[in-house]
Amino acid sequence: MFIDKDTQDSIREYLLGRYGDTQKLRIDRGVQQTAAFWRSSDGSVDEFMKFCKLNFIADPDKLQVLFKRLESNFESLYGHLNKISLDLKRPLQLDWGRILPIDQRFGRFDPSAHVSEDLFETQIAFDILLNFPSYTLAEKTELGPAWDRSNWAYARCGALILSRLPARVNQNAAAALNEAETYISEYNIHMGRLLDNQGKSFFPESLHLISHWGLRDHLKGLYAEKHGLEGQEMIHEVLKRIIQQDIPKTMVNRGDFFWNPFRNKIYKDGKEVGWTPEPNTRYLQLLNIFKAMKDMDEYFPSLPSHAQRKFELERELDEAATEKLFEEVLNSTEVKDTALLVEKRLGRKLKPFDIWYNGFKPRAKISQGELDRRVGQKYANLNAFAKDMRAILQELGFTAKSADFIAARVAVEPARGAGHAWGAMMRSERSRLRTRADRGGMNYQSFNVAMHELGHCVEQTLSLHKVDSYLLAGVPNTAVSEAFAFLFQNRDLEILGLKEEARQARHLKTLDTLWMTFEIAGVALVDMKVWNWLYKNPGANPEALRKGVMNCAREVWNKYYAEIFGCRDQIILAAYSHLIDAALYLPDYPLGHLISFQLESYLGGRNLGTEMERMCQAGRIIPQLWMKNAVGEEISAAPLLEAAAEALKVIKK
Repeated sequence: MFIDKDTQDSIREYLLGRYGDTQKLRIDRGVQQTAAFWRSSDGSVDEFMKFCKLNFIADPDKLQVLFKRLESNFESLYGHLNKISLDLKRPLQLDWGRILPIDQRFGRFDPSAHVSEDLFETQIAFDILLNFPSYTLAEKTELGPAWDRSNWAYARCGALILSRLPARVNQNAAAALNEAETYISEYNIHMGRLLDNQGKSFFPESLHLISHWGLRDHLKGLYAEKHGLEGQEMIHEVLKRIIQQDIPKTMVNRGDFFWNPFRNKIYKDGKEVGWTPEPNTRYLQLLNIFKAMKDMDEYFPSLPSHAQRKFELERELDEAATEKLFEEVLNSTEVKDTALLVEKRLGRKLKPFDIWYNGFKPRAKISQGELDRRVGQKYANLNAFAKDMRAILQELGFTAKSADFIAARVAVEPARGAGHAWGAMMRSERSRLRTRADRGGMNYQSFNVAMHELGHCVEQTLSLHKVDSYLLAGVPNTAVSEAFAFLFQNRDLEILGLKEEARQARHLKTLDTLWMTFEIAGVALVDMKVWNWLYKNPGANPEALRKGVMNCAREVWNKYYAEIFGCRDQIILAAYSHLIDAALYLPDYPLGHLISFQLESYLGGRNLGTEMERMCQAGRIIPQLWMKNAVGEEISAAPLLEAAAEALKVIKK
């Protein structure tokens, strides 16, 4: 450190002598924070002391004025940077046709890359560091329950400056993430080109499915089909080929050849032809992201790994406690009993892809074709869905006034990939709801995704516009946003006019949530293990990483799934695309399911719209405190497991 301990002690004594012990915590923390980031290029030791003397604010009213100015300016700064990034990535993220080389270059460009450096160069960062303490997760957990809204807003202001990242580090991370996202968005399989060992095709020529979401969701839909098992087994083989990276390169996003994924042979004009595999491109993307994230480690001395930053800074949940929460579900008696019930319903032994069994959903008895027909009848295109958004929100319990307010702040756009939501970061902008719609039309899968993303967009809108401080805008973490998205997604059939019997549906939904959580909790553990493996093997090449990922998948499968499914060494848990392009995102899904179930249980006969508005107004406080405010208890697997035990008794009868 350029500023030594004696200098820090000296300026502390001066400030304490001037302002008194009532300011001790702020003075101690403010001087320490400022000194930690001050370099010789920022000024001499004397200039450091002068800065602290002139810019520490003890008067509460003056501090509030500074906070309000920072709040307003950061909304403008973050909001416009977010809009620029959104605009530059549109050719990559929206279904606009062929991606040009210039689109890729703009996609790698991060307009916010220099912000950290500029905030320090202008000394804005030092104003924040000196006057607004930042807190560790442990401190927020201990102190947070007694904080008022102002305390929380000031704490979030203190968290604005936690590192001094060089622009090149930010830019490299943005480029790696963008390249991986584009790779995933363009990873489509032409299903009509797939053949079984008898040369039979099970899928229409026009069907193109993105990996993994489209493949998985179509596999789920086949449970309602009379001869769906053959198609499911074929999709499973395709996914394994993708994971193993022995998929023919010519079968990725191309339909020039026919392919038998079981024998891994391709054909042209009825004759077998040679081919080359995809050259570990999947794992090169993940490796590039890892290297970019690892480059940040030295700039976060208290949290020197991506996993620590992801859990303690972003999720604000302890990693070990989160893993224990997942294991509570994976090892539960309720999961084992549900597996027996699934096996009984299928009338056969479980197969690895039955982790995606969706027979507990009310829609499971409705064929994929019928669902597509109903969606097409109601929503001929995305514009029809957008126009119906107000009616959808009112159907979900929002008042006409709230539905108008929200719908006016959500834009619906055609996704190049599977779909996503992109929130606004200033109140003058709209959230973006993106779902896939081939040739402009909607099928059930695109509608189901749209309902999920609508949940995100409603949360993003409410938690931006209805929260009392911009620096508290949002919800505690992505898992909470996912929880709201699941609430909306679970109501998709209601919007299509397909009602179900309430009591039986309640128990079926419980088992469905348990089975989905059981599946995705293992996927999340694979994601966590892969990042742990990467830090232990930082010099790995894509081939070594490929083997490492598959070993992590096998390890998790053998520990939690092998006994239930009666087979070992399966790799299907590594199929998820977010394992590759999202840098340790997957734990948010099982957390989201658990949180969503607690929210759903609390809602009971309550109004979803009214309660969601109340919950979102709490803003971005730590998740456990947010949950207590929302439903009266912390995040837990117990409510789901207890409800599943009850559901199993009823369903078995």
